[in-house]
Amino acid sequence: MRPLFLISNDDGILAPGIRCLIEVLRPLGDLLVMAPETERSGMSTAFTLKEPLSCKLVSKEEGLVQYSSNGTPVDCIKLALNLLTDERKPDLIIAGINHGFNGSIAIHYSGTMGAVLEGCMAGFASIGFSIDDHKAEANFEPALPHIRNIVQAVLDKGLPYGVCLNVNIPNHGQIKGTKICRQGKGRWVEEFIPCSHPNNAKRYWLTGKFLNLEEEAEDNDLSAMRQGYISVVPSNIDVTNHSLISQLQAWNL
Repeated sequence: MRPLFLISNDDGILAPGIRCLIEVLRPLGDLLVMAPETERSGMSTAFTLKEPLSCKLVSKEEGLVQYSSNGTPVDCIKLALNLLTDERKPDLIIAGINHGFNGSIAIHYSGTMGAVLEGCMAGFASIGFSIDDHKAEANFEPALPHIRNIVQAVLDKGLPYGVCLNVNIPNHGQIKGTKICRQGKGRWVEEFIPCSHPNNAKRYWLTGKFLNLEEEAEDNDLSAMRQGYISVVPSNIDVTNHSLISQLQAWNL
């Protein structure tokens, strides 16, 4: 039996990234797509409690069934795992291809990686793919062989419980290869720009820039991307700092 992939994203079901991901994965297995009906970027692991969720069948054909929802990316994974996979559980959960970099600290904000973490917490091998290009016409082509290789490797070898992969693709015409690396240290420097509002109430657009806190590092995802490599970061859902436990115990809190 062909493997089953559960596919989602945060850019919406019509985004070029998820359409490209669907096409590159179709030869490898059967696809169940459950994605937000509109863009839900930056939702992280948010889910919906105060309003009902939709679960709309978009299309159905041999090897490809597509649904959309008014919910967040995490909602989409929860809906799919609880309502759409009773007879057949996914072999792999994949989110992307996200339009925009999701490495370093961005993993904590990303709706795409929120979907991946949700799949991981549910006990499924999960991968997130992102490209460092926000444009709708982003060039995914150079990365496609690498995406296939990564997906096939996880299918063949699996991942430990509680570990998912955060894969980021550089915006380069030629990709040198892949690098297994750690998450880089960085933060967002926010800027709030005032904007007009009909009621003269104060409103602001949130913008800003990413600050790399490890410019000299050569072993993280930021460095790999800068050098033209796809970064592959194994990420834990357990965020405990185990090395500090004994030190904090000595505080006698």
